[in-house]
Amino acid sequence: MAIQRAESSLITPFVGAAIDRFGPRPVLAFGAFVTGCGFILMSRVQELWHFYAVMLVLGIGLSFGEFIVFVATVVNWFVRYRSRALASFMTFSAMGAVALPLLVWSISTFGWRAVMVGVGIGFWVIAIPAVWLLRRRPEEYGLRPDGDSEPSGSMVDSDRGSLRRPPEVSIGIREVLRLRAFWQIVVAVSIGEVVAMSNLYHLPALLEYEVDLWLASVAAGAVAIGDVSGRVIVGLIGDRFRLKNLLATALGIQVVGVTSLVLINSDILGLSWGLVPLPLFVLCSGLGFGASIPLRLAILADYFGRRSYGTLVGTASSISSLSVTCGLLFIGFMSDFTDSYRPGYMVLAALLLPAVPLMLMLESPRRVAAKVRQMARARMLGVT
Repeated sequence: MAIQRAESSLITPFVGAAIDRFGPRPVLAFGAFVTGCGFILMSRVQELWHFYAVMLVLGIGLSFGEFIVFVATVVNWFVRYRSRALASFMTFSAMGAVALPLLVWSISTFGWRAVMVGVGIGFWVIAIPAVWLLRRRPEEYGLRPDGDSEPSGSMVDSDRGSLRRPPEVSIGIREVLRLRAFWQIVVAVSIGEVVAMSNLYHLPALLEYEVDLWLASVAAGAVAIGDVSGRVIVGLIGDRFRLKNLLATALGIQVVGVTSLVLINSDILGLSWGLVPLPLFVLCSGLGFGASIPLRLAILADYFGRRSYGTLVGTASSISSLSVTCGLLFIGFMSDFTDSYRPGYMVLAALLLPAVPLMLMLESPRRVAAKVRQMARARMLGVT
């Protein structure tokens, strides 16, 4: 998994740039074709190196034919209802997990090699027709985002309570990379994703903490329920409140979740915690990460616009993937050296905690846009 995420970190910037340059259709067509080939090749592996080689092929195919393509398309078609649209998309993508029992049954009935061939062909059957449904931007078809008939007027960006979205900004990728706001967002969400992807270790960690196997399995699986719930909640309220406050809240909930995992059946701070933190771990781990997914995608578009969104989200995803690679290896090595998952998760909780104030201190999109205008004027004066 760490190797796959490292590969993704190298590929996703090119995926985003390709979407901005050529549109989503050719990118998805290429990704779908390579992914289908990858699954079919997986059915033929005979040696360990075959497996790693095919995983590299699948990494390329899934990078071009999955997440970023659809996210960039959704973002281009929605502004006022962006959080709702992204949350809906991410909720239904998470619900694909309901097919897992069917997959397990198919493997036990037909064998994993036959199933890999079926998955590869099935990917072509589903993904290739989807190519013709994608459109890059509504403006190219005489339409406007959100189905609006005319440009929306200026909107007030309030510092309290609910808000209306400020006028849309349009910032190029070079300007974005010079902005502190971009790096604040990327650092915060990258740490949050490391914490979430460490769910690979949830089950062995719970078993190490002397949680019954059945209870540990149920708890680790139930995290997915909180994940879907978080996405649904963002869909309901994401367009009504400031995204930085919602994202800070989601990260804070993740802090509670990972801290609760550390405390299960431990004697920390002079207290014997037993199984009391287990429900908090299950609820907060999934809920916080599920809510953060559409929020982190929406906040990038709100702050920096749609002009280079594919490249922008590809760059951010690349940094997050590299962070996840390091995080997974760190927890694994810490467990090997200390014979416990607890120290690794304690470090993750300590790293994630500062991400909450980091998001709260984020400047408003209006101020970020004003800084970009100042930078542009300074360059023009310098040239003059």
